[in-house]
Amino acid sequence: MAHLLGAQALHVDFGTGTVLESVTVGLDDGDRIGIVGANGAGKSSLMKILAGRLEPHDGIVTTSRGTRVGVLDQSDHVDPEITVAKAIVGDADEHEWASDPRIRDVMAGLVPDLAADAVVGTLSGGQQRRVALAHVLVDDHDVVFLDEPTNHLDVDGVAWLAEHLNRRWARGRGALAVVTHDRWFLDAVTTRTWEVHDGEVEVYEGGYAAYILQRVERDRIASATESKRQNLLRKELAWLRRGAPARTTKPKFRIDAANELIADVPPIRDSIKLNRMAASRLGKDVVELIRCTVRYPANDGSADADGKGGGEVEVLTEIDWNIGPGERTGILGENGAGKSTLLKLITGDLEPTSGRVKTGSTVKVATLSQQLAELEEHAGERVSAVVKRFSSVSLADGNEMTPTQLLERLGFTPVQLKTQVGRLSGGQRRRLQLLLVLLTEPNVLVLDEPTNDLDTDILAAMEDLLDSWPGTLIVVSHDRYLMERVTDQQYAVIDGRLRHLPGGVDEYVELSRERRAKTGGVGSFGGQTSATGSGGGAAPASAAMPTLDGAEKRALEKELAAAERRLGKLMRETAEVHEAMAEHDQADFEGLATLTEKLRSNAAETSALETRWLELGDRLGK
Repeated sequence: MAHLLGAQALHVDFGTGTVLESVTVGLDDGDRIGIVGANGAGKSSLMKILAGRLEPHDGIVTTSRGTRVGVLDQSDHVDPEITVAKAIVGDADEHEWASDPRIRDVMAGLVPDLAADAVVGTLSGGQQRRVALAHVLVDDHDVVFLDEPTNHLDVDGVAWLAEHLNRRWARGRGALAVVTHDRWFLDAVTTRTWEVHDGEVEVYEGGYAAYILQRVERDRIASATESKRQNLLRKELAWLRRGAPARTTKPKFRIDAANELIADVPPIRDSIKLNRMAASRLGKDVVELIRCTVRYPANDGSADADGKGGGEVEVLTEIDWNIGPGERTGILGENGAGKSTLLKLITGDLEPTSGRVKTGSTVKVATLSQQLAELEEHAGERVSAVVKRFSSVSLADGNEMTPTQLLERLGFTPVQLKTQVGRLSGGQRRRLQLLLVLLTEPNVLVLDEPTNDLDTDILAAMEDLLDSWPGTLIVVSHDRYLMERVTDQQYAVIDGRLRHLPGGVDEYVELSRERRAKTGGVGSFGGQTSATGSGGGAAPASAAMPTLDGAEKRALEKELAAAERRLGKLMRETAEVHEAMAEHDQADFEGLATLTEKLRSNAAETSALETRWLELGDRLGK
């Protein structure tokens, strides 16, 4: 395993406090790193330094000779004067890039709707971001750094990107480091997690689910005083183990440990209680759409992003949907499919061209929009003064919480409560916006892309709060993790019609691929997708695993079982050592040193065995 890039003793301080303090990290062939942490913790700064785009105030970065590095920075912009094709492949002739399967795959996956000769400056911000990402991915890099690559990608686009990155290099080759708040994406592409906090970088094995498990273990051992934070993480772990497919990519002993940790954690949501409370607040009638059709006149300023121009555009066609009390529903669909129009019908902001919308007499709808304009009137006020105008809120878990308590639950510190609204960060403003919506005590809540500007811990806190909010919830989001986490059913807007998805997000992704395979894209880069449904290129032959004969398979299965038994024993031994240290005489430094050395030895052996376990599992297709 070749070393590609490393940093030693990095120190960064922008004058407002230390961002990174004596950080030493490295990237080797085969590394797939997810970088997480609170907003402002230093994730992007660390990535920029490793990629050579930012000089540290102290410390050094070394790159092995010949290593090719590709970077997508949040600040990267595409020259607005050039065409899409030139922005992606430079001056290469069309016959050159069109004959390259990898380039065709990237273009079909990221920009199928764009024309090759379209001028970049005429594109939307999201389209330009996809062009910038495509430019990075078409090149043959040894190390790829991606900062928030899933921004402006829909659910299908995120799934494509995950598959592309997973097959981009042969096994054990190339390195990826990604900063993202998309937790599903982290689990799909990363095998190690770097958490940036308090100037340090803490390393965890596995993707997001494994990272949460290890944080729970760490917090439980480290201090009982973090019980509030620990309980939230345990609830997050319970969701990962119970609600969604297992994503830990860890040996069985890890799964057993997770199940032990969540044995006394109640279900994520008490659906029966929530529905009962919602019904008492709403009655039987909430919102019913009856054969609703919406058409926009072409080139009319009233047409939103769903309008496509050219005569009269029919965005939604004879939609029938009866929304009941306490339902928690996610809405999926491509950009421009009609999701925003559907939300406007529900909220009453738009009348259908034909059909009608029946709204219950007790319904009180509130919307968390993508814009933050509603906070502008409070820009000069302190946060505490704004929320004091509202009374306490009763939640389904039996708690009655004041606005200040709710803010603290969403991660606001006492100092931030005294800050003027206009001086808050984007993430803080987003959380305050959510709270102000909830404090109006709506019984139907519409969330339109609610995850913008929020880090993973705050997302978990927001989801925890929504678990106990009694009412009907409608969510539109490209964040697959959030969608699966807070909703109980999903629908998709496809070709102007509303389709129920019994198979959830996976069914939607499969439907999108089938449609793309049949129709291709509407721009120059659309076309037949690969066998994986992700683009025109196939996985490199070098990435395929050889077929095992019977004897080889039995030998590998025997080794796998032995590794699991040994890992389980190491886990038990480590727990015993921790207990011994807790009871040991703290003045006996020699005895404590012996126990500490035992922990280090166990950790080293565990790491090596887990790596081998993953290799064996991959070869056996498990």
